[in-house]
Amino acid sequence: MKVFSTFYKNKPHHGRLNGKVLVLNQDYEPLNVCSAKKAIVLLLLGKAEMIEAYEGRVLRSVSRELPFPSVVRLALFIHVPFKRIILSRKNILRRDSHRCQYCGKTDPLLTVDHIHPRSRGGTDSWDNLVCACIRCNNRKGDRTPEEAGMSLLRKPIKPNHVTFIRHFVGNVADKWKPYLFMQ
Repeated sequence: MKVFSTFYKNKPHHGRLNGKVLVLNQDYEPLNVCSAKKAIVLLLLGKAEMIEAYEGRVLRSVSRELPFPSVVRLALFIHVPFKRIILSRKNILRRDSHRCQYCGKTDPLLTVDHIHPRSRGGTDSWDNLVCACIRCNNRKGDRTPEEAGMSLLRKPIKPNHVTFIRHFVGNVADKWKPYLFMQ
C-alpha cells in the first residue's frame, strides 16, 4: 500500500518518489546524495530536517502534505573519518570529467598519462597523472609536456569527496550550490 503520492505542478504521479536529495551532516558538511524515498524516511523518523525543497512539488497522504525534499540535514552529527580518495584510473578519469587534458576531446578511448614520465622519475600521484586521448598520449610520448610543445588545460589536483558528489550528480541544482561550495 502506497502511503504517499507525489504531485508535480498539480499533476499526480502516484507512487513516484524520483529525485536526488543532498544529505548534509549536522554541521552542513555534504555527506552524500540519496533517493527522495530515503530522505522522506529520515524526515518522518525525525532523523533529519528539511533545508531546501523542490518548488511546486509536494508529497501528499490522506492526512499530511510535505514539500518534496531537495536538501536535508541530519539531526545528529555523524563522525566521518577523513574520506581518502583512492588513486585509480577510474578516479583520474572522473576528476578530469572524462576529457583529454591536452586537447579537450571527450574521446571514449582515454588513457592515463604521466605528466613527468615514469622512465624519468615520475610517480603515480594525483598531481602527475592526467586523462589523455590516445593521440595526445602518443604525441607526447616519453617527454614532458614542455618538451613535446603541449600544454595542460588545467593543473591536476588531488580531489576531495565534494568533487565526486558534484560529478555523481551531474547538473547540480541551484539550491545545492552553496552547500557544495560552488558559488
